[in-house]
Amino acid sequence: MTNFAKLNQATGFQRSSTPDKQKVQPVSSKVLNNDENIGDLTLASIASNLHDISAIVNTPIPSSDLAYSSWMVEHPSALGSFDRMMKAAKGKRIVVFLDYDGTLSPIVDDPDRAFMSNEMRAAVREVAKYFPTAVISGRSRDKVKGFVQLSNVYYAGSHGMDIMVPSKPLKPCDAKNQATASTWDKESDMLFQPAKKFLPTTQEIRIVLEEIARKIEGARVEDNRFCISVHYRNVREEDYDILKEKVKAVIETYPEFHLTRGKKVLEVRPSIEWNKGHALEYLLDTLGFSNSGDVLPLYIGDDRTDEDAFKVIEARGQGFPIIVSSTPKETKAAYSLHDPSEVLTFLSRLARWRKASSSSRSLAQIWGLGNSHKANC
Repeated sequence: MTNFAKLNQATGFQRSSTPDKQKVQPVSSKVLNNDENIGDLTLASIASNLHDISAIVNTPIPSSDLAYSSWMVEHPSALGSFDRMMKAAKGKRIVVFLDYDGTLSPIVDDPDRAFMSNEMRAAVREVAKYFPTAVISGRSRDKVKGFVQLSNVYYAGSHGMDIMVPSKPLKPCDAKNQATASTWDKESDMLFQPAKKFLPTTQEIRIVLEEIARKIEGARVEDNRFCISVHYRNVREEDYDILKEKVKAVIETYPEFHLTRGKKVLEVRPSIEWNKGHALEYLLDTLGFSNSGDVLPLYIGDDRTDEDAFKVIEARGQGFPIIVSSTPKETKAAYSLHDPSEVLTFLSRLARWRKASSSSRSLAQIWGLGNSHKANC
């Protein structure tokens, strides 16, 4: 057993599917309440008992492990909290939103080889059978669709600046059933591209940045249609500042664009009031969920660009913002998953939970139990 696993065991945190290890609120609250399972776990109590924990596991505990476990007090595992989350979701409608890189696929050196596993694809496909499901990525919409390869999922590329949705919103009955909520007539799809007018300039900037990248070993420019990514994961440390300054110098000549940073990537985007949070709201509205008080958005992402979506869920006062991270970080997410393998476990469990719930309702219908109108709507 690793030091981290021993620490989790000692503090009651385990990254597993074991239910009810932590009691948390179903919304973006950072308050950890007490119950019979966990006692009084707070940052202060953990900090005051670190010496005792080290004695329990009988080995020195790396500070990084201690920091992560302390961070998980405020951002508990979505796996350990699963039963409580689903209990809170009873009678409500979950809509699933997923980032791609670092969430459905691992972060890799070559962005063109960020493939999701067949197991992950099967899990997303199964989730989309029961819940409206969208992938919101910084990649171009066509590229992320090519990675995911699923027809029952909505796609938003370029950090939400390129969205394909059905032209007609879901009927209320369809939205309530959820099992049919993620199907649509392909001929009625429509595009929403709020940054369309910037496309010619975006491509002009891309050409300039490609010329810069050619002169710096390891640098790579990715065309994400409405935004441009300059990858520096393979750039030598001594060359990074040179690359950054050259990119900044280019963007300063284009006042309608700005520069942001992601994981080992510089991103150039049009300066419009639009991000993944706006994309989440747009999709909820287009799919017919915006005016529904019983809708719970569930968003899983790993990057700082996903924080905009977490903020939207926090402002709604209900939903499940989940960050994927193996290190402590500032976040508006209420829950956490350690890595894409835990995302896979969570999504698989979510689909099984919904399938079991559907089977229970079907059995109730057979025996004439419950409200027949609700069962057939």
